[in-house]
Amino acid sequence: TYNFMQITIESLTNKKIAALGFGIEGKSAARFLLKHGSTVTIIDDMPESEFDSHDLEEFKKLGAEFVFGQFPDLVNYDLIVRSPGIPLFRDEIQEARKAEVTISSPTKLFFDFCPTQNIIGVTGTKGKGTTSSLIYEMLKEQGKDVYLGGNIGTPPLDFLDQLSSDSVVVLELSSFQLEDITKSPHIAVMLMVTSEHLAADQWGTKNYHKNIEEYIDAKRNLLQFQTQDDFAVVNHDYPASNESDVHTDGRVYYVSREQGVWQGCYVKDNAIWLKMGEREVEVIKTKDILLPGKHNWENVCAAILGATLAGAEEKAIVKVLKSFQGLEHRLELIATVGGVRYYDDSFSTTPETAIAAIEAFEDPEILILGGSTKGSDFSELGRIISDASNIKAIISVGAEWEQIKLKIKNEKLKIVEGKENMKEVVEAAAEIGELGDVVLLSPACASFDKFKNYKDRGEQFKAAVESLKN
Repeated sequence: TYNFMQITIESLTNKKIAALGFGIEGKSAARFLLKHGSTVTIIDDMPESEFDSHDLEEFKKLGAEFVFGQFPDLVNYDLIVRSPGIPLFRDEIQEARKAEVTISSPTKLFFDFCPTQNIIGVTGTKGKGTTSSLIYEMLKEQGKDVYLGGNIGTPPLDFLDQLSSDSVVVLELSSFQLEDITKSPHIAVMLMVTSEHLAADQWGTKNYHKNIEEYIDAKRNLLQFQTQDDFAVVNHDYPASNESDVHTDGRVYYVSREQGVWQGCYVKDNAIWLKMGEREVEVIKTKDILLPGKHNWENVCAAILGATLAGAEEKAIVKVLKSFQGLEHRLELIATVGGVRYYDDSFSTTPETAIAAIEAFEDPEILILGGSTKGSDFSELGRIISDASNIKAIISVGAEWEQIKLKIKNEKLKIVEGKENMKEVVEAAAEIGELGDVVLLSPACASFDKFKNYKDRGEQFKAAVESLKN
């Protein structure tokens, strides 16, 4: 256990606190702690020059101190609040732990201080953002006082002071946010879990777990501390998620797009069905769901369950499913130009997400693939592309394309290489595209070789598609 000091909001006053990390969550935590009278030192490995001068100025005015470029000795602090990107197993943190310094995180503090029991936590390797947003929209449509936070939307400490005991909070939670929590949400939604976020890559990404067991264990903390009064929603179609049901004392409901379930939500006969107790109802036809892609049916099932358990009625749920278009850069329809639809799925940085995007369409597809390495295995992606009858062409982007290309065994595919930037890539796609085609940016790779991040890659794609209209 990491809890050596019982933390209450009142106990933060005059405490000497180290806030590790000066990213979005680190800033949120520092702001919250300063507001409640703590003495805060913000610590980050990166040099000061990497940060926005306005941010630095704001926190200096609030009274924060800074240590940049290295981690100092942490044993003399009363409390350490660790941002999710900083591994728990760092030596400085472990030394402080041995010295009985309390170690927390923004997520952990939120669970400690939250005045409402109505927390819905959503985790999984993929689909967290979409599912969390769907649940949030369904509860909002129902008229609930609902807040969306975590990995998506606002860091939850930012809205903590606005919450009442009737509020509902939907949190999208990554494994890094879950690895040291000691309370679980009232409704825990466990989506698909596959192997990601393991080992550092060549870009020096520090957000990693030592092994797959540690990653899955972190995810399972979502369920671990539930009581018999709580609910768990688990995906029945993936072993790591399905087997998590033994880790909760809550009541379990299952989600599946491949089979029926004895309690939960599933896909059958081109419709989504909800089975709770003795009651089994058809909620919506799959053709009426606006979100593209069969992989999203899993997310829809999980959202229907999560929202239903939190008090949303069928009318509100169906209204949202007929109107929710999805999140930015996640299979997002940008425009239709000359009868060709352009989809931005820049958020796809793994082969698994690219496969899901490719399988979302039956129309002829022109794929934009490649980027910087995450050490992925492209065998399955290569097989899917080789066997698909509807893929017309691939336009390559980035260094990792060479690895993908080795796995594709289809001589008939048109392959376009050597385009220098996104504008040239999109122009090449437009030349090939015909009425009814889909152009799909779902790169299956990270973006750091040519772009700042996946958002920048998506924005450049959007701008290039917009310029086709002129």
